[in-house]
Amino acid sequence: MLFNRMESGRASISDAVHMEVITGLHGTTMPTVLAAACQAMVGTITTYETGDMVTAALTVAGVVVAVVRLFEIFAFRRRLARPPQLGRAEAARWERSYIAGTVATAAVLGVFAARSIVLGDALCSVMAIGIGFGFGAGVVARLALRPVAALLDLVAIAAPAAIVTFMQPDLRHVGLGLLILMYVAASFEMVRLSFNASINQITLKRQFEQLARSDSMTGVSNRSVLATDLPAMLAAGMVAVHTLDLDRFKEANDRFGHPVGDALLKLVAGRLKALAAANDLVVRMGGDEFVLVQRAADDAEAMAQRIVQSIGAPYDVEGQAIELGVSVGVAIAPDDGRTAEALLSRSDKAMYRAKQERGGYVLARDLRMADNIVPAASGLAA
Repeated sequence: MLFNRMESGRASISDAVHMEVITGLHGTTMPTVLAAACQAMVGTITTYETGDMVTAALTVAGVVVAVVRLFEIFAFRRRLARPPQLGRAEAARWERSYIAGTVATAAVLGVFAARSIVLGDALCSVMAIGIGFGFGAGVVARLALRPVAALLDLVAIAAPAAIVTFMQPDLRHVGLGLLILMYVAASFEMVRLSFNASINQITLKRQFEQLARSDSMTGVSNRSVLATDLPAMLAAGMVAVHTLDLDRFKEANDRFGHPVGDALLKLVAGRLKALAAANDLVVRMGGDEFVLVQRAADDAEAMAQRIVQSIGAPYDVEGQAIELGVSVGVAIAPDDGRTAEALLSRSDKAMYRAKQERGGYVLARDLRMADNIVPAASGLAA
């Protein structure tokens, strides 16, 4: 039941949160470096004091595993800095690689501690077991959002030492084995509590971020999103910006009241979302102005036609049949501009030309062509 609840919570994590978790796992090299340094120091001392070559081999193995893990962490960081953005499947592969490294480290440390107990040197045993306990504490902190992986690490650290102690006939070793098992149980309880707290914290963080990006009335994005998302969309390729202003909305709002006006805005937003593709962006700029950013820019004029037809269809609000119109200005990158500011400015000018022509849509390129022709004609007349 406990694992089912944890795994269902893990599966419900969004792609963005999943990426945040994996990036966090690879966010520091210090635990890996410290674990290797501590094992190298204790292993060297133990080998010097006891002459045990098994301890020496385990020490070398621990350092090698740490080096491999460091290469994996740096490789992930280099991949994260390169396009395209990591997908969930690729991110999951990096996660499995990281977890395999932690389990390998835990297993080496667990056998290392068990070997120190067998050798019978009290101080060396204390140091070796201390490294294992310290690594276990780090597992609780780092892998709380991956409880199954955390349990594998804790068992890998504790099982060899616990088995060795229970094989000894005296009460002191049995007591040490019981302490190790109680440490694992307490650590996993901390993982469970940290898992629940972390999931709640990350979910709340994402909800607040989403609220900050959403228009509270219509549920579409607010204008602040354009500042962050539109430049990124431009960097990814050709886009079309459709700037919309509703016609006859003020008359409807004045005649039927603000509640009906609010309902109309929600219906308009719903129709725009229905027209938009999954990776398009619908934004309410404020009042009765909207922007639709379309990634499939080769279909821009057809999209403008669909917007005019859809928004112009009658609305039924509280039994009232209301008809609105819409004026749409369309600017297409890169011909109409290569920056977000240029595209928004030119689509806005095209929208005002459409409004002067009593609705419909106007392409920014048509305005540019007209601007080029008019001065030439004026010069000929002169």
